[in-house]
Amino acid sequence: MRLLNLTAALLALCCAGGPSSAQTAADRLNAYLGSPPLLRALLYRMPKGGDLHNHLSGAAYAEATIRAAAAAGNCIDPTTMKAHRPPCEPPARPFADALKDTQLNNHIVDAWSMRDFVPTPGVSGHDQFFAAFAKFGGAASQADMATEVVARAARQRMRYIELMVTFEGSAIGAVADKAQAASPWNPADPAAFDRALRDAGLPDLVAKASKDIDAIEAHLAHAFRCGTPEAQPGCGMTVRWLQQVTRTMPQPRVFAQTLFAGLLQAGDKRVVGLDYVAPEDAPSALADYTAHMRILGYLHQVMPGSNVSLHAGELTLGLVAPEDLTFHIRQAVEIAHAKRIGHGVDVMYEDDPFGLLQQMAKKRIAVEINLTSNEQILGIAGKAHPFPIYRAAGVPTVLSTDDEGIERTDRTNELQLAVTRYGLNWTALAGLERNTLEYAFVEGASLWADARTWRMVPACAGAPVTREPAGTCAAFLQASLKARLQWSLERDLAAFETEARTLRIR
Repeated sequence: MRLLNLTAALLALCCAGGPSSAQTAADRLNAYLGSPPLLRALLYRMPKGGDLHNHLSGAAYAEATIRAAAAAGNCIDPTTMKAHRPPCEPPARPFADALKDTQLNNHIVDAWSMRDFVPTPGVSGHDQFFAAFAKFGGAASQADMATEVVARAARQRMRYIELMVTFEGSAIGAVADKAQAASPWNPADPAAFDRALRDAGLPDLVAKASKDIDAIEAHLAHAFRCGTPEAQPGCGMTVRWLQQVTRTMPQPRVFAQTLFAGLLQAGDKRVVGLDYVAPEDAPSALADYTAHMRILGYLHQVMPGSNVSLHAGELTLGLVAPEDLTFHIRQAVEIAHAKRIGHGVDVMYEDDPFGLLQQMAKKRIAVEINLTSNEQILGIAGKAHPFPIYRAAGVPTVLSTDDEGIERTDRTNELQLAVTRYGLNWTALAGLERNTLEYAFVEGASLWADARTWRMVPACAGAPVTREPAGTCAAFLQASLKARLQWSLERDLAAFETEARTLRIR
């Protein structure tokens, strides 16, 4: 009887029509807090900005990768769960078998993700997560993975995404080895190795990477039927790329990858930044961390226009020695000139964390918050997570997915975690979505003169977002892709106020 009464009360609160119904998106959010399914549905429909921290390979769900691998004729070793190209000699099996063999399919999905993972002695969530990348590497093309990931983002009413990839990785390594033979790497003289890399042909790889992007974009346009009456929502997505640098490589290769990322940004506007990837707690990454920050400092010196979004502080006590928690974010900010910080979980272990927070707030250095990822890999969640500390300090924050395929999450789920764990209201959620575009590396001036109060630039001040822009505002938007994306979000958020009134059961 109590359960029936509770259900009736919940329905009366959140789902009834009539004058007492929730009339705004904020009201609807408050009404649905007691029902996770209703809250999910509301947040899924909420217009969103973008995802700024998204590794393409880790973002693809295992199920889609299996289908793409089967179509390509690739193979799976059922003893190691590693993918490889044909021939499929025993014990390897064609991926096509996994489309019919439920047990094989389940084993692959579980090995390639955090689904059903339970820690055991010697195998943590951290271990399971990072081991997955070595298993599915090469199973599907970048184009196939991008199609899946961009389509999922569009279905959630996002309009922008930055995907982390490695273009021309093997070729960069070969150039680095050639340069190393001609002029060995000397950390005290990075300019000499810079010259050796250029002489060895590093700049020539920019055009090849651009062709790689051309091919992916052509695949996306075809898959989404862009330009036809059957065009899919993915056609409306703006896709930009972050070139990855593998921080566990030897220093000469890290320098070569970093320099190439700068050259690629300068040569192709679709590549808008770089990021260092691989476990920050790996022995070589810890040992070389300061050296890596100096490499990035050199890049800032010779290519000051380069954008850096840096994995920093994806660490916690127990995972590494306490000393390794004291400087990573600060060096990313002060030496590497990072404009965004990925994760930033260990910020309160840093030397003078309060001063660091003040510096980040003043410089408007955004932190990419990955709630599911941090819980699965580091065991950090709820009150142990610094997300509310960053917000209280005035540091810009954005919600992102990190590796949604491995983690079995999506951007909507990250919003739902923010609401249920940290009590964020509608105004806060809208601010987080605006942040994803404000701190995106997409080209153009911002729509916002003040990103704290969300005051528009004079050209658009007072212009109603529910109407087509005109005059000086139209001219301003025409000159800036970033501003156009921001305007479209404001337009959709305004329209959602009307839509929210219809989102009820009866």
